[in-house]
Amino acid sequence: MRKMVLLILSATALTLAGCNGQSPTASPDATTPAGTKTVPAAGSTAPIPSQVEGTVNLQNPASLSDQAKLEISLLDVTAGATSAGQAVATKNISPATQFPVDFQLTFDPAEIKRADLYVVRAELVDGDRHYTMPIQAPVLTNGSPAKVSIELVAQQTPGELLLAKFNTEKADIGAMKITNGTKLEKTDSRSWQVFRKAGEIKMIRELVDYNEKSFTDSYYAYQDGKPWAAVQDTKASRDGKPTSTDRAGWDESDALVLKQHDASGKTSELSEKDAQSLKDQATAILSLATGGKNK
Repeated sequence: MRKMVLLILSATALTLAGCNGQSPTASPDATTPAGTKTVPAAGSTAPIPSQVEGTVNLQNPASLSDQAKLEISLLDVTAGATSAGQAVATKNISPATQFPVDFQLTFDPAEIKRADLYVVRAELVDGDRHYTMPIQAPVLTNGSPAKVSIELVAQQTPGELLLAKFNTEKADIGAMKITNGTKLEKTDSRSWQVFRKAGEIKMIRELVDYNEKSFTDSYYAYQDGKPWAAVQDTKASRDGKPTSTDRAGWDESDALVLKQHDASGKTSELSEKDAQSLKDQATAILSLATGGKNK
């Protein structure tokens, strides 16, 4: 009789629980089987994870130095935030020489606001070369995932941009006003062409024969009477092929940003001394060609 009473009471308790329609609920700070802590998103039953993950790769393979640094950040880029975005989590990898790179960014999900816009931003810096994202990688909110695949694209260096500007200027000299000059010295003989546009000297080409020992063919570009770029071919003779080519260029703050030395099919960095020598030559021929007026 006692056992029967206990069974009846147990059945009654289960029936009442079923009628109330109640079931156990998970704690807001429950941990998923994968070990990711989540919290319910405001206005939604979907939880926000405590990390984003993904892969960073280069659009085109590149040889990277040991100085290459990769920075990956989770940013709040909601309108009204700073132009760079507000960092929620950041990871730095140095040296970053092998790609693709897998990453995880961990954060407190309570810091994530459902109405805000979040992106993962990655940038690789290797010397003067920057690799950036052509498109954004939104995550977490507004239906965006917590896992992304990012491709970085190489940007032109300041030196490459300056060289492109020089080549554009050089291609335009045929439409400029031209004046010529020559000078014979004991150690060399030289000739030059001065190219002017709207009365301003834009470029000078100088040919120098060092008594048949060597020959240089140089283009110097100017702005406001000062050299900003120089490209010089060195040859064994006037009609010979260049044995080396030196390129130098300076930005608006007079910092050397273009510094290339080509020889034997290889490109290396032009030294500060050799770059200054080109600048001195550009200044000297400008003075010579204009009788010291520099215009």
